Amino acid sequence: MADKDIIISRLSSTSSEIDSSKPEAQYLSRRQLKRGVAGWVLLASLGVSYVISGDFAGWNFGLASGGFGGMFIATVIMAIMYGGLVLTLAELSSSLPTAGGGYSFTRRAMGPWGGFLTGTAILLEYAIAPAAIAIFIGSYLQTLVGIDGPIVYGIFYFIFVGIHLWGAGEALRIMMGITLLAVIAILVFIVAMLPHFQWRLLFDITPDPQALGSSAFLPEGLVGIWAALPFAMWLFLAVEGVPLAAEEAENPAKDLPKGIIVSMVILTFFGFSILFLASGGAGADLIKNHGAPLVGALSAIYGSDSWMVTFVNIVGLFGLIASFFSIIYAYSRQLFSLSRAGYLPRFLSLSGKRKVPVWALIIPGILGFLLSLTGQGDLMITMAVFGATLSYAMMSLSHIILRSKEPELPRPYRTPGGRFTSALTLVLSLVALASTFVVSLQAALWAGVFYSVMLLYFIFYSRHHLVASAPEELFDDVLGKS
Repeated sequence: MADKDIIISRLSSTSSEIDSSKPEAQYLSRRQLKRGVAGWVLLASLGVSYVISGDFAGWNFGLASGGFGGMFIATVIMAIMYGGLVLTLAELSSSLPTAGGGYSFTRRAMGPWGGFLTGTAILLEYAIAPAAIAIFIGSYLQTLVGIDGPIVYGIFYFIFVGIHLWGAGEALRIMMGITLLAVIAILVFIVAMLPHFQWRLLFDITPDPQALGSSAFLPEGLVGIWAALPFAMWLFLAVEGVPLAAEEAENPAKDLPKGIIVSMVILTFFGFSILFLASGGAGADLIKNHGAPLVGALSAIYGSDSWMVTFVNIVGLFGLIASFFSIIYAYSRQLFSLSRAGYLPRFLSLSGKRKVPVWALIIPGILGFLLSLTGQGDLMITMAVFGATLSYAMMSLSHIILRSKEPELPRPYRTPGGRFTSALTLVLSLVALASTFVVSLQAALWAGVFYSVMLLYFIFYSRHHLVASAPEELFDDVLGKS
């Protein structure tokens, strides 16, 4: 058996199969995930689930920032960036399949510093994104039944963290069912809006005469493209979380690349369809600040009492729930991996009898609930984007480094375009990162404060207390010597 296979075998062992006489075995036996619960179809569903809430709410703030033209160009740019990122991660995840995802890739390429910087950025993204989604869930419920606010946020966090504590296999199957309902809602929306599409309605936002290069196509001028980037990302944000399920996949080398690529294809179709049909069916100006843009667009055409509006509102709520549900999964696996290796407090990686990371689910859930109390979904989006783009740049750079430094590293899947693809993704990631300062300096600064606190913890404590027997550390040690 190859060294890499030995490590993967250790990841999938049950606690009864581990020699508990060894201290490192005792440590890992209390920090395991359940192997073989996800094939490529479930992984593709997971990728769609991570993102699909972005189709129901949040993206339309890009229309307010840049008009249809600014949002359209920003979406094209972000689709290219995410396409390159997905192809890059397909290769990296097939080579290094651990629950660390992006953290384990950069750990391999750039050592503990690179791993921590990337893992913390991903954790920032995944811990904050559910808070934004909880706020949007409240907006949909307000439209539907007149209920919103802290009681809604608290109930949803309590229920869905609880389901994850029940077990990974059960949670992923429930997530797949919820995602299917959300997909049905989007397809109904597309069919309902197609007959009412009008090109002129895309450009009904009044241009700002003070903005450089403003026009009906770019009402906020050229800067509107820049300002719309974070909201265009919301149509794809978190698809990169698929590799976090590596230790629970049936065949990581084959299932992870196929799952993440299929999910990206589906999300690209949905994203552009909704951008055109919502804006061109009801008018970009009408939905640019709407809390539930798909419901608002349908109401403008069919009336608020239409069965179709009610259906998309009710079933569309499942789209928000799907992403909320699945990103809870993502943040717990990222936190589990970082704490298992000692980068964050180790108790956070403890798993219970059902092989789920208990504290890695509960603690970020509490923090996310507190953040949702701000009620500022757009602020939460921008903070999540700050962490996401930073991690994308690091992961793309790790692909370039590993292709150069270790050309013989086993790669069951190889990225089309190789280093050119990852280099393009790196450049676009840095452009998107800079855009967060344009959209909301406050959000970028708060994200920077969080990042700085985590970095200080690493500098003064955790880098001196890493766990050599953790899988990500073993991958670096064993593969580095092979």
